[in-house]
Amino acid sequence: MNGMHSATLTLSRIINVTVTDDTLSVDLEDGRTIAIPIGWYPRLAYGTPAERANFQISGAGYGIHWPDLDEDIGVEGMLLGKKSSESQASFERWLQRRRTGQS
Repeated sequence: MNGMHSATLTLSRIINVTVTDDTLSVDLEDGRTIAIPIGWYPRLAYGTPAERANFQISGAGYGIHWPDLDEDIGVEGMLLGKKSSESQASFERWLQRRRTGQS
């Protein structure tokens, strides 16, 4: 081997989620805690505290779903440091629907 190693991502299930005005923190069953700026996920950043608090651990423990915000975030993406991939146009449409009260 020439000294290069391939990174192996070890996933663990979510056991706790905390969302503040600044940070999304996730505790994993293996003892790790992931803390991510909430600004990486604009729908969370624009959500109310009540909307952010209404989440479900999903995907057999490997994801989080916010039904009020139509947002889903997975452990793998968080561990890889992936920000939301939603297009600006899609986000703008979502914001407009929120302003007008449409679903």
